[in-house]
Amino acid sequence: MTDNLQPLLKIQDVHKQYASPAGDLHVLQGVSFTLAAGEFLAVVGESGSGKSTLLQVVGTLDRPDRGDVWLDGAPLFGLNQTEQAKLRNESIGFVYQAHHLIPELSALENVMLPLLIRGVSSRDASDRAMQLFLRMGLQDRVDHVPAKLSGGEAQRVAVARALVGKPRLLLADEPTGNLDESTAQGVFEVLQQLCREESAAVVMVTHSSALAASCDRTVRLMNGELSEV
Repeated sequence: MTDNLQPLLKIQDVHKQYASPAGDLHVLQGVSFTLAAGEFLAVVGESGSGKSTLLQVVGTLDRPDRGDVWLDGAPLFGLNQTEQAKLRNESIGFVYQAHHLIPELSALENVMLPLLIRGVSSRDASDRAMQLFLRMGLQDRVDHVPAKLSGGEAQRVAVARALVGKPRLLLADEPTGNLDESTAQGVFEVLQQLCREESAAVVMVTHSSALAASCDRTVRLMNGELSEV
């Protein structure tokens, strides 16, 4: 059982660099922070400051050159690739600026997919997905393919897909970046409310100062280093 005093997520002294024609590019330089269960953290910074790289590392989609990431006290980079893939499916949800829904599948099928991959029955996966559609007021869109959804609807479906497996941690990379201000606010409010109900901790990259102000904490990434705002 997880100790209540232990942070859900711990990032310790993470470094990441890439080779470039001008020399090595140090994107992350000793980044460290912790996140409690149910906490909503905003990460802000200029374009190219490494915010997306940070999410990739936290989500085990990229490996740090130095440092480590712990989730529920377990070091994520002590796992092999198969174990990391299992962990991403069961414990980490992802929402991106582009919704990345599968165009040939209906909205309902898109949301069911992570559970089906996990081995959950079609009936149970459908029931869980429908719970989220009802919470979002999208129950009349379940049979629509992504091309028939508005931008805001598609992004809500992407949020539902990220949360359908009840992840412990959700990573959101500019989840409202492609939406107008009003629609963006609506999607953010749904994301925030559902994550609180599901007790999921959230790391959200955003350029919106208004959305960042609505989070529990805000950190800024600049020159590869992280600081509290």
